[in-house]
Amino acid sequence: MMESFDLIVVGSGAAGAMAALRGADLGLSVLIVEKAHQFGGTSATSGGVMWVPGHGLDGDQGDSAAEALRYLRSVIGVSVDAERLAAYVDRAPEMLRFLKDSGVPVMAAAWPDYFPDAPGARADRSIICPTFDGRQLGDDRYPLMRAQYSRFTLFRRYAMDLGQTFALMMQQRGWRWTAAKMIARYWLDIGTRRLSARDRRFTQGAGLMGALYNQVFARGVELRLETALEGLTLGADGRVSGITVRRFGQVLQIAARHGVVLAAGGFEWNQALRERFYPVPGLARHSSTPEEGNRGEALIAAEAIGASLAHTDQGWWIPTMTLPAPGAANFHEIHQAAFDVGRPWSVCVNRLGLRFVNEATGYDRFGQAMVADQLKTGANMPCWLIFDAKFRAKFSAGGLMPTVHTPDHRIPGHWWDHYVFRAGSIEELARKIGIAPQALSETVQVMNGYAQTGVDPEFGRGGNIYDRFFGDPGVTPNPNLGPIDTAPFYAVPINNGDLGTKGGLRCDAQARVLDGGGRPIPHLYAAGNCAASPFGDCYPGAGATIGPALTFGYVAAGDIAARAHEQQRMTA
Repeated sequence: MMESFDLIVVGSGAAGAMAALRGADLGLSVLIVEKAHQFGGTSATSGGVMWVPGHGLDGDQGDSAAEALRYLRSVIGVSVDAERLAAYVDRAPEMLRFLKDSGVPVMAAAWPDYFPDAPGARADRSIICPTFDGRQLGDDRYPLMRAQYSRFTLFRRYAMDLGQTFALMMQQRGWRWTAAKMIARYWLDIGTRRLSARDRRFTQGAGLMGALYNQVFARGVELRLETALEGLTLGADGRVSGITVRRFGQVLQIAARHGVVLAAGGFEWNQALRERFYPVPGLARHSSTPEEGNRGEALIAAEAIGASLAHTDQGWWIPTMTLPAPGAANFHEIHQAAFDVGRPWSVCVNRLGLRFVNEATGYDRFGQAMVADQLKTGANMPCWLIFDAKFRAKFSAGGLMPTVHTPDHRIPGHWWDHYVFRAGSIEELARKIGIAPQALSETVQVMNGYAQTGVDPEFGRGGNIYDRFFGDPGVTPNPNLGPIDTAPFYAVPINNGDLGTKGGLRCDAQARVLDGGGRPIPHLYAAGNCAASPFGDCYPGAGATIGPALTFGYVAAGDIAARAHEQQRMTA
């Protein structure tokens, strides 16, 4: 006899976990299927920030739905579903209250919106979760949650929260003491060291997902790992009635009495879909999401039964760079360079030696500028991050740690002039990386002049609160500009990576998947990067991926439960 559940959720990231939590809270029997060996999805490897306008956590601070919509309408550059956008702004605070009331602690963070000069912009719409004790999940489940990337750990071992990350990143006063306490806490946790090398402190995205799954499991939700979506099944009446899955080669069908929520991420690891949708496809391996994770299986399955798509030409862009993976021959590791590209004593250029963007802008806008410059000049993707010895001493360049951690003599010999380039002069560096020496030298000289005046008349680097938030306050008159004048000089190639895809299944304000005629496909819902972003081409603020993922997962489960309860009432 075929198994059946009231609600089936495909994918175990933030959207899926929220749909499961809300569904179970409303009395539905819920199954989550996840193709990976661990749960938590891309969300567990993220910064774990949620963008929630008008959240009200600190009382009435003057934000409102009207102000949020004014901001969003001023920064979104393409046509979007106005009803769905308004639904997000209206329902996100409700979702957050539910999350908090369910036992997931949350707090507001001071984080500028990514278009800080736009009408309605604020610096208090981002929400984070505190550190979560992973062992609360149980010693059987604690190792099964997807671990943070090494970029969110110290020495590839010690978990860091956002405060610790920024303290170490900027070498703030007392940063060595911060590091020492993190290391001591880890090794003094003798009981956990006997169980696993993994830090029991789940921070950032892992903190959010650990706390969320603690509540999901408490409500009896079933989770099945290594269970991949193969297709959607339709009933005689045209509604989605279940799913077909594959687990270790065995193909199974599972029935969904009231609905299926697709929350299986985007398609960034599917090169064929990138080629189909993106104006400049880039390479899947430059993505900073879990390798081979999000390949668009849910999108493909939904398209096969008539679902329509939206905004598929857009990714959640972020600059990345590549280095060999330590301790593993023939493997590479992707490192984000989101904030590194806008630090003082550096400049980013295309392969003509020319700037093309305010390097300190939001990472998604940086990626959009790379795409635009590639289409215009054919000389981007990759671009180059150029920096001097002062930058090298203090800041990371993607995975290249500052000299206090990784001095030049500790860099493996085979990295030089392949992954990292070094020279005694800008002209020599230019020749090594294939840029005309005069062009790069002129760009650097111009940047040095901007550093002296503190004003970048070309792109406005360091001219707004967001830029300065990630600059160096010890550098004046502009924390994002410093002269590139101290040898040796360095360069690393920067690729247009991503945090996932903005485009996906077209959905309405109730998170229902729509067909080509704009009609809901009965009993089929989508949330997270599986669904098209309500923001279209825009990344409005920190947490603008997870905020909608949670919100529309919440909305979907509520709609399914309301319909299920109405059906039960009518048949009673």
